[in-house]
Amino acid sequence: MPRSNDDTRRHVQVLPERIGQVAGSEFPGHYPGEDHSWNLQRFKENLVVSVQRLTPSTVEFDLIGVDASIANALRRVMIAEVPTVAIDSVYVWNNTSIMQDEVLCHRLGLLPLKVDPRKVQYTKNPDKPSENDTLIFDLRVRCDRNKDASRGETDPRKLYYDSNVYSGMLEWVPQGAQSDKFGVNGVPKPAPVDPDILLVKLRPKQVVDFHCFARKGVGMNHAKWSPVATASYRLLPQIIIRSPIPPEHQEKFQKCFPPGVIDIEDDASGHPQCVVKNPRKDTVSREVLRHPEFQDLVQLTRIRDHFLFNVESTGQYNPEELIPEAIKILLGKITEVEQGLDKLFAPSAGAA
Repeated sequence: MPRSNDDTRRHVQVLPERIGQVAGSEFPGHYPGEDHSWNLQRFKENLVVSVQRLTPSTVEFDLIGVDASIANALRRVMIAEVPTVAIDSVYVWNNTSIMQDEVLCHRLGLLPLKVDPRKVQYTKNPDKPSENDTLIFDLRVRCDRNKDASRGETDPRKLYYDSNVYSGMLEWVPQGAQSDKFGVNGVPKPAPVDPDILLVKLRPKQVVDFHCFARKGVGMNHAKWSPVATASYRLLPQIIIRSPIPPEHQEKFQKCFPPGVIDIEDDASGHPQCVVKNPRKDTVSREVLRHPEFQDLVQLTRIRDHFLFNVESTGQYNPEELIPEAIKILLGKITEVEQGLDKLFAPSAGAA
């Protein structure tokens, strides 16, 4: 469940000497009177993942209780190591459009394809594609004049047939048993995520005839395989009002922050006071520090283990699927490290 503002403020105590620190360099005894030895039970109690907003293409969630290195590893894996399927090779049979072959092939490669990469294997040999690792798409479009167009018509969409070549004109050509794997049991047929992406414009008698090979890959090899358009995070701002704001300056203080961050409410005595309403909306502009009347009355910090993630999927995955897929890859990396350490420190076969 999402945390309330009070829960957020209680989550971590930010000491003055630790303000601005976002990565864990603590060890027992580093801060007098504080124990920073790692404890699994305490980690489980403090770890929180809270989805704040979910749409068909984006997800915003809070990740609380981890180090910045873990949050950044999750972000980088989503960008560069979660696999997708994209057009990798193109055979150009005919292209009489105004766009060069290389440019149009590059545009085809950047098309996000709605293909579940978990049903496709990595290609071991691109020169020997198989039904398990390669999907084939054909793009065959010819522009012709519309003989029924009105005299004096200037709209190309009415003057010509297929004057615009869209991504939806890509036709999937099943190979082998691919028809039994895709397009059945709720699995959609391979196709571009958006059928209305404009690829090129044609005029009468111009033709494009392409034979495309789509393969599985990861974003670290080429951006066309990256499953996210945006994967970013920021720390939750923390606004500490050290002393009550004088009534004559309260409205000015409120306007120093974006709308909704600061509210003016009556306290128990009935006197108006400035309170932090929603620090998530703060843009960390630090405008309030420009005014001498607020000197020593407010402190601007960030909660160092409260990360606000914003992830936008390009369509190959639903946004809520990206985080679990990234975590699986991270766990796989940890397993490989553990296995490597076991082999490194294993006793030799000839040891007594």
